Amino acid sequence: MNEGEAEPMVTDVPEEGRLVVNQAGHIAELVYRAEPGRLILVHTAVPPELEGRGIGVALVRASIARAAAQGLTVVPWCPFARRWLRAHPDAARGVAVDWTPP
Repeated sequence: MNEGEAEPMVTDVPEEGRLVVNQAGHIAELVYRAEPGRLILVHTAVPPELEGRGIGVALVRASIARAAAQGLTVVPWCPFARRWLRAHPDAARGVAVDWTPP
């Protein structure tokens, strides 16, 4: 995402277990599984048309915000989310992270 560019709007669709960004008719998503006390990040998918815009990061940040709001532990099984959270530990400050692999 470029400086001055707005953060993509992320929508939580809990009945489908996913966070989505819809831009120009293309949908990016982070699939999650909510369990008692845990939010498992399963898979992040960003179509080629939306790559390079920070959408994957926005989806991971939204999952962290959801976990924080609900007092959940984040469990990053998704390779993208796992890599990004390891590289940006401050992004998950105040939220427990369970690094146990799937």
